[in-house]
Amino acid sequence: MVGISDARMSDTAFGTIVRHIMPKSAVGGPLALVQTGDRIRIIVPQRNLELLVDATELARRAQNWRPTQPPNASRGYAYLFHQSVLQVDQGCDFDFLVGTRPSV
Repeated sequence: MVGISDARMSDTAFGTIVRHIMPKSAVGGPLALVQTGDRIRIIVPQRNLELLVDATELARRAQNWRPTQPPNASRGYAYLFHQSVLQVDQGCDFDFLVGTRPSV
């Protein structure tokens, strides 16, 4: 099994897992252009992941891509999530929960 995700993956015990791919597809990252049925080549030792889709097709997809609209939430968890959750490289946490490192 190969799992590719731009988010956290809990309870993943074995298999080839590619995690922390970013930027997220919802904000226009490379995952936004992947479609069901696309072939992807992964060469683990080289840490290489390649979408096997013609450049012309990718350009067409990019031209037609539209960002996902967040839900119209003015409060509650949905509002907090869309306003405050950080990208993967920053820990996928709420921005207001991130602490600072103590001075040495």
